[in-house]
Amino acid sequence: MSEKRKHHGDEEVVKELCLANGVSYENIAHEGSNVSSLEIFFSGFPRMVGLSFFPRLCQFTILGQNIKHIEGLECCPLLRELWVVQCHLTGISGLQNCQQLEKLYLYDNQICEIKNLELQIKLEVLWLNNNCITQIQGLNTLQNLNELNLADNNIEKIGHSLDPNVRLQNLNLSGNKISSFKELTLLARLPHLKELALKDPTSTSNPVCLLCNYATHVLYHIPSLQRLDTYDVFCKQVKEAAESTVMKKIMYYNMRVRTAQRNLAESQLSLMERKKTMLQLPGECIRTLNRTLKNLEGELSKAPASCKKSACTTEEGTTHLVEGSIDRSDPATDFSRNPATEHEILSKIDALRERLVLWTRRLDEIEASYKRGLTQATNMMEYTVQFLLMELESVGNIRLEEGSSKDPWFTSCCDLLHSRFSHSDFKVHNITGIKINRVIRIHNSALRLCFEDKLHTLLASEESPSQNYRRRLEHLFYIPDPEKNSEREDILCISEEGFKTTKQNKALDGEGAILLSNSLSVVEQPRIEHALRQASQDDSKHSTDTIHFRHGQIIVSKVFVGHSMPIREGDPLDRSRYPRVYSVYRNVDTKHRIAMNEERPNSTKMHTGPECSPRRRQWFVFDHELVLPEYIIHFEYITTGDQEQPHSTGIDDTPFNNISLDREVLNMEPVLKPQPRLRSLDDKILLNVARANVLSQITVLNLHGNSLSKIKEISRLTSLRHLTISFNEFTHLDDISHMPNLEFLDASYNRLVTLEGLRRLGQLKQLDLRWNQLTKSKEDTAVLKKHTPALLKLDTRYNPWIKAKTVRMTILGRLTTLTHLDDTMVAEEEAALAVRMAAGSKINQASLLAHSSTNSDRPRSLSLLSTAQLLCPLSPVTCGLSRELELDWTTKITALNLDSQRISKLINLNKLVNLRWASFNDNDISKVEGLDSCVKLEELSLNNNSINTLNGLSKLHCLNKLSLDGNQLSSLDAAALDRLPNLAFMSVENNYIISLHGIQRVRSLLELYIGNNQISTSRDIYYLKGLTNLIILDLYGNPLVEELENYRIYVVFHLPSLKALDGIAVEVTECESAKDMFGGRLTRDMVAEKLGHSNYTDITHLTLQSCSIRMVDLSPADLFCSLRSVNFDHNHLTSFSGLIYLPNLKSLCLNYNHIESILPRQKTQFPLTNRQILYSKVHSSGYGQHSQSKGKGETGPTGSLEPLMGSLEVLHLSHNGISNMANLQLSRLTNLKALFLQVSLAIGNEISQVEGLEGLHQLRELVLDRNRIKALADNSFIAQNVLLELHLAENRIRELNHLDPLTELRKLFLGMNKLQDITELDKLEVLPSLTELSVVGNPVAKNSLHRPEMVLRLSQLQVLDGVMVTLEERTRAELINSDSSACSQYPGPSLPTTEINLPGLLPLMSRNTSLRGMTISAGLQNFMHGHDILSSNMEEAQFHYTYKHKKHKHGNAVRNGQADITMRHIRRAGSNLPTTGLLHDGNIITHRSQEQDSRFPNCGKPPPM
Repeated sequence: MSEKRKHHGDEEVVKELCLANGVSYENIAHEGSNVSSLEIFFSGFPRMVGLSFFPRLCQFTILGQNIKHIEGLECCPLLRELWVVQCHLTGISGLQNCQQLEKLYLYDNQICEIKNLELQIKLEVLWLNNNCITQIQGLNTLQNLNELNLADNNIEKIGHSLDPNVRLQNLNLSGNKISSFKELTLLARLPHLKELALKDPTSTSNPVCLLCNYATHVLYHIPSLQRLDTYDVFCKQVKEAAESTVMKKIMYYNMRVRTAQRNLAESQLSLMERKKTMLQLPGECIRTLNRTLKNLEGELSKAPASCKKSACTTEEGTTHLVEGSIDRSDPATDFSRNPATEHEILSKIDALRERLVLWTRRLDEIEASYKRGLTQATNMMEYTVQFLLMELESVGNIRLEEGSSKDPWFTSCCDLLHSRFSHSDFKVHNITGIKINRVIRIHNSALRLCFEDKLHTLLASEESPSQNYRRRLEHLFYIPDPEKNSEREDILCISEEGFKTTKQNKALDGEGAILLSNSLSVVEQPRIEHALRQASQDDSKHSTDTIHFRHGQIIVSKVFVGHSMPIREGDPLDRSRYPRVYSVYRNVDTKHRIAMNEERPNSTKMHTGPECSPRRRQWFVFDHELVLPEYIIHFEYITTGDQEQPHSTGIDDTPFNNISLDREVLNMEPVLKPQPRLRSLDDKILLNVARANVLSQITVLNLHGNSLSKIKEISRLTSLRHLTISFNEFTHLDDISHMPNLEFLDASYNRLVTLEGLRRLGQLKQLDLRWNQLTKSKEDTAVLKKHTPALLKLDTRYNPWIKAKTVRMTILGRLTTLTHLDDTMVAEEEAALAVRMAAGSKINQASLLAHSSTNSDRPRSLSLLSTAQLLCPLSPVTCGLSRELELDWTTKITALNLDSQRISKLINLNKLVNLRWASFNDNDISKVEGLDSCVKLEELSLNNNSINTLNGLSKLHCLNKLSLDGNQLSSLDAAALDRLPNLAFMSVENNYIISLHGIQRVRSLLELYIGNNQISTSRDIYYLKGLTNLIILDLYGNPLVEELENYRIYVVFHLPSLKALDGIAVEVTECESAKDMFGGRLTRDMVAEKLGHSNYTDITHLTLQSCSIRMVDLSPADLFCSLRSVNFDHNHLTSFSGLIYLPNLKSLCLNYNHIESILPRQKTQFPLTNRQILYSKVHSSGYGQHSQSKGKGETGPTGSLEPLMGSLEVLHLSHNGISNMANLQLSRLTNLKALFLQVSLAIGNEISQVEGLEGLHQLRELVLDRNRIKALADNSFIAQNVLLELHLAENRIRELNHLDPLTELRKLFLGMNKLQDITELDKLEVLPSLTELSVVGNPVAKNSLHRPEMVLRLSQLQVLDGVMVTLEERTRAELINSDSSACSQYPGPSLPTTEINLPGLLPLMSRNTSLRGMTISAGLQNFMHGHDILSSNMEEAQFHYTYKHKKHKHGNAVRNGQADITMRHIRRAGSNLPTTGLLHDGNIITHRSQEQDSRFPNCGKPPPM
């Protein structure tokens, strides 16, 4: 009956299907075979039945039905498109026969797992959105899949599940729980992906979409993407912006990682210095004991030669030699002497050896302490590097912040940990406290978002949410289980991804919850027990730290414990037993913990004492999303001994370190008397020391404890077998050569720096080289290999070896005969390994196949590894090329990684023509060669080799990155760098480079790392100024950093494009400080840059015009001892600045500056008072020394100031805006002979009063043209009694007073002033030496009526207003004067002057007479100083002056318009005037005297510089 009912139901379903698609149910058998498409919506199709009637069905759409399973499609093999949407499907099934399926839409169902799609290999479109899928899987065979929609599921990880779907173009993962950028990075494996949605508008966003730089990260890793989250991103500029952003981040984090590595190097250096300090006392004690020991051995060796055994009887059985020991079988111990003395000596030797054993142990303890400290520092550095890489990979969304005492959260963490520490719990270990070394704050945006969302969800779901939910928040401790996980990896994983889920913990055989505690002792117990077990199992006899678990680290997490309940010991941690709680806890009381400790016989009992309370708990949290890691704390335990000895190193100071014990042993009998030290040797001394009769008899020679540095005579001792030269002054062993019988050589405690020179010691079996200065193991071992082929025992301890870690293997690899090295027997396995390492390897076909790659594109990975290191492990050539090696297989290689392959030479690379990325780090390469054919090389890394030159790079024009850290470079080859036009990154740290010269050729450089070299001069910074693209510079560790004052802002100023310097970002405030301090500052480096050389002592003239100079700092000034002339026109100087220190400066041009004073104005430390402001407005002769106008005879305050610039003779200060001459303090320039303060433009100096010249007693020439002077004060020229030339043209002078001190004045220029009355000119009679005068342009000179008066009154006058005063003119003036006198006595009509003719005189020319066409020959009467005097027309001369003045109004600043009217003579040192004549057109010309001015040989201007 049920079957019939079911059949009837199916029939109704089929009828409904036919009805919905217009198919006649009655004719279904006939029509159904022609139907290719069916669809049914919302109801009427509860089961997939009746499909057998439609064998040709290609498209089937089911929407809104109540279908649980896909079925009935067995008869539809042609189905290509299937829609089963909103139908409550719980799984994917029933598609086995639908192998032609191309499109499958199963969204809005309840599917939990992707499966049963293996046969749908033609599937192109798959929609599974809005289901319950948690994991992407089951798609491996769908290689034709083009579109995949998994939106609105519960997917957290992408993983590698989509890697096979290489044709995928459209992917929608919106509305899932993807929170990590690492997951998005995996999508880069889909080469054809064009569209990606992670936050589709119709879905919620993934948590990862809320993180910073989300889009940038996606676009960088998937450059083929054209659409992201409905946004078009195909634009080239968008991709380039993402690329640029990521590359900047990579550069930044690379800098940070390098800084961390450098900090480790600093810590290592600090530990090494501490180690050296600690070694001083043991070293001195060992030295003293060894000296005494060897003295006693020398005494034993002084037995008669006849009693000595042959050295060939020396036994070889000794296998362990302590510091200072010798074999008892040594011939030196065979003697004949007083048995009592012999016994005392041997007893003392034994006691000395015991002390040496103890002190040697002390050295071992110090070394162990050093290694522990270095290991701890290395661990911290590795943590830091891992944190930085984590930040980079998360694009800054995970950030780990280092705390300091200034941070409140740091203090809170410290207080929290201290409050959770119980002294009684650790009392059994003598632990009294903890010391916190480091606190790191975890900023993980994704985890915090997840925690907050989960918390809000829980609080919202509670029926009565508590307003005090914060009370259920705890800060609990977590420590990784030392039995299961690597501590560092676990902490890093938790910092990045959070705590593991319950399922993951169970899979790792862990608890079903996260184990936390609020007590340090409880959470630390498993680690302490593990450490104690390890210590008991290991051979820890040499361990010097009694606390094997001294250093620890914990994660402090914020935990929402929520509704919690207690559990008892033994109760299972199954969440199903506690369905309504988020966590459970277990109280840890005293009895319980004691019982746990007693169960473990090796564990330490931990007592809580009376402070035990329910607060001491173990927590078990079930939901990992409710545990947010916030801090990582690194700490160490403090013991009782640490408190008693705050500076203790953890080394047990046992009684053997007591120096008094050494003293007791040293004072034991016999105490040998000091012997005179030998400083040289001859035959007599050798025979005496060896107690022999002839040199050929000497077989044992002890020269211990002398002051020898050379022993040339030793080579004649051909029979010598045993030689001791310890405790001498040897630096080389050149003299010890060609000694065929020498078997034993003790050269300890000398100053050997090399073994070069040691020759032909074919029988040498034992060599002691301890406590010397040897550094180069490779070179010294090569000498021993060549010249000591029989060497069996070698001791090289306590030398400052370079790369000390590799010394032992280097020696064993080359000296294969050794049985003992450094007092340790050489094992066969060790020797064989060393020989293999020493043999090295060559670049051959096998190494190329094993360490190369053929990938054409660089992996888009946020990694700091080089491209070669990234590519070679990913795609080794052996996988693709080893099967069938084609003839050109080498041409396919693009990346080569040969790090640490013991390569000594770059060979067999000539066929790698397509090589783009190569790494040869940590080898023994000494030359960059063999790369000429690799012209496409973009990255080259040669770190930690032995390269000393850049030769060999000249053909690598495509090189973009070059790294040569840890080599032996001493300079940067400019010729080689000049051929690298594309170099953007260069690292040459840890070399011996002394200058940056050559780096200026690499103009494309973006990053330069050149730390830990020998760069010491500030001038080297100037080589970087041309690198306008440079943004990262690291000079840390160079002497320049410490020696250059204000180093950082100095570099920032000269390199304004820098973004980071020495691993620290350049701040805006630093740029501003740099501009304030160094803007316009002229230094000797700047001079060298301008002149192109640094031979400062050769500079005699210096011209730097228009260079924006504000300050001069040419220290030390003695470097510029030859500098005579300086021209700094058109700059921004406000004072003479550092120019005052130049010792031999004679001429100084500072025109067009802003000079206010010789010395800089003192900065006011406090606000000026009203009185000070008032004083500042009063004319003063010096800053801070205010006085009112000086009376007659006053010399002014500057007279008491110290003179400056004693050699300065000529000073130009035109166009400086000077208004007060007194403020200039010019009186301090006591040797000044010429001073120019004129102006030729409308804006210039504004001097209104001539003052401040009281100290210029040597002044010969003063130019004050074009100022605002109205009158001359009584003290204006009080000290200028030797002034020869005075220019006051174009001022506002009305009166000519107070000129009487100028008794030697020869020339006076007063043109273009406001002199109106002829009586003012009469005042010039006080100038008895005046020979030239100009008053042109004054009212008094109108119509030249003043001329006869001046000619008559100034008897020495030779030139007036630019026109020579002739004899005829002077005679005529005298006649006019006498006639006027007569007329005044006899009144009558006056006669016209033009009609007066006197016998013997030329007639006066009329006013209109022209001089054009006239020729006036030389040879006229010579007057004063040998000047030639020519007559001229005064009117035409005056017109000529006016024309020339207007024409040259904006002419030379040094000589203005006066230069054209006063027959412009040279600024002379002597008294010769120029020869003046007239051109044929009437213009006045000036003929220079043959003796040129020594100050300005170039037309009165400073010479070119």
